[in-house]
Amino acid sequence: MNRMYLIALAAVVALAGAAVWAFNTVLEFEKPAVTVKDDLSTIGQGKAIALTVTDRKSGIRSVSVSIAQEGRETELFTRAYPKGTEEEALSVEVNPRARGLKDGPAAITVTAEDHSWLRNRGAVSIETVIDTVPPQIALISTAHNVNTGGTGVAVYRVSEDVTTTGLKMGDRFFRGYPISIQGKPCHIAYFAVPTTAGKGDLKILITAKDRAGNESTALLPHLVREKKFKADKITISRAFIDGMAPAFRRQDPRVPTTPLEAFLFINEKLRDENFMTIREACSKTQPKPLWEGTFLRMRNAAPMAGFGEERTYWFEGMAVSRSTHLGVDLASTEHAPIEAANHGTVVFAGPLGIYGNAVIVDHGLGLCSLYAHLSEIGVKPGQAVTRGETLGASGSTGLASGDHLHFSILVGGEFVNPTEWWDAHWIRDNVTGKLTEPSSQPPPPAAKAQPAKAKPKPKKKGSRVRS
Repeated sequence: MNRMYLIALAAVVALAGAAVWAFNTVLEFEKPAVTVKDDLSTIGQGKAIALTVTDRKSGIRSVSVSIAQEGRETELFTRAYPKGTEEEALSVEVNPRARGLKDGPAAITVTAEDHSWLRNRGAVSIETVIDTVPPQIALISTAHNVNTGGTGVAVYRVSEDVTTTGLKMGDRFFRGYPISIQGKPCHIAYFAVPTTAGKGDLKILITAKDRAGNESTALLPHLVREKKFKADKITISRAFIDGMAPAFRRQDPRVPTTPLEAFLFINEKLRDENFMTIREACSKTQPKPLWEGTFLRMRNAAPMAGFGEERTYWFEGMAVSRSTHLGVDLASTEHAPIEAANHGTVVFAGPLGIYGNAVIVDHGLGLCSLYAHLSEIGVKPGQAVTRGETLGASGSTGLASGDHLHFSILVGGEFVNPTEWWDAHWIRDNVTGKLTEPSSQPPPPAAKAQPAKAKPKPKKKGSRVRS
C-alpha cells in the first residue's frame, strides 16, 4: 500500500514538474520583447536600425524587419535562431536608395517569434520619414591663417537642423556650436592646430550630420604659419627626485620607490592621466561665449618658460624622458594673487598631479584656461568668476621647484598657445572679426592688450624642472 502510494505521489510530482516546465517553455504565453534603441522618426542613407530582441523562456525562433511605403513592403532582414538563443542585438541597414525607397513617409515593422508550441509573436511598428538629402554647408568666415600650436576659428552655416557638427582634424573632433549672426543661425568652431603641423600637411574638414544620419563634409581652406619651438635640456638629480617624490607618493601609492622609476612614472604616466582629467573637465563647457575682450596675463610677472618647448630630461648622464611644455610659466613674488584671465565658470579646482593645486575655468564654446602649481585655491567648481577675479595664490605644488604660475589655454580639450589670447589684434582678426557677414561693416577696434611686464623675479628659482 505504501509502495503504491509512493509511486502515485512520484507520478503526480513528475506531472506537476512537466506541467511547470511546459508552461515556462513550450507552452508559455509570453511574447518576445523587441526594443528599438534609436530615434527612427527619420531614416537617411547611412542610418541603421539598432534593436534588441529578448526571450528568456523558450528562446528566440526568428526575427524579421521590413519597411513599407506606398503599399509596397520590402524585407530588410530575416534570420532563424536555434533553441537556447535568449537575446540578440542587431543593426539592420536600410540603404533606401538601393532598395528603391523614395524620400517621404514609410513604416518599419520588427517581428520576433519564440520557440514555444504557441509560437508567440512580438511586433513593433514605427512610423518614419525617409530623408536621403544631406545637409548643405556654407562657409562664412574667409581667412583661416593659423599658427603652429595656435587656435583657429571657423564660422559656417548649415541648411537644416543637425545632431552633430564641427571640425575633423585627423582623429580629433572640435564641436561646432550654434550662434546667431545678424539674426541668422550659424555655427562656430574653435580648433587647435598641432605643434607639429606644417604647411600643406593639415587637412581640416567641416562636418554636419542630420537627424536622418545623412552626413556632409566640406574642406576648410587654411594656411599654416610654421613656428619653431625651443628645445631644452633639463638635468634632474637624485636629490630633486627624493625631495618631490614623497608628496606624490602620499597622493598616489603607485609611485615607485626608486628615484628614476618614480620620476618616469610622474613625468609620463601621471602626466597622461592628468591630461585625461583636464580634457574631461573641459568637456563641461557651456554652449555660449562667456568671455569678453583680451585675456589677462599675470600681473608684474616675468616669463620663465614658453609654450611648445620640447624638453629632454637627463639623469646621471642619460636622456631618460621627454615632454612638451604646453603652457607659459610666469613668476612674480611668492604667493602672488592669481586672477581669472577672463569671465567664465570654474569646472575644476583641486589637486591635479604634476600640476599641483590647479583651477580650470570654462569660457564657453570649448575654450578653457588652466592655472597650475597654486599654493592655495579660493574658488569651487560651478562658481562663476569675472575677468580679474582672484582664483588663488601662486606656489610650487606638483612638479615644480620654484614659486610660479603655469598658465594654459585649451580649445576643445587640446592645449594651444596662450599668447594669442593676450593679443587684442589677434582676437579681432581671428575671432570677433569673423562674427559678421563678409559684406557687413568692420567690427569696432578692440581694447589694447595688457603689456607684458618683466618685473620682480621669484625669490627662489630652485631646479629648472617644471611641468
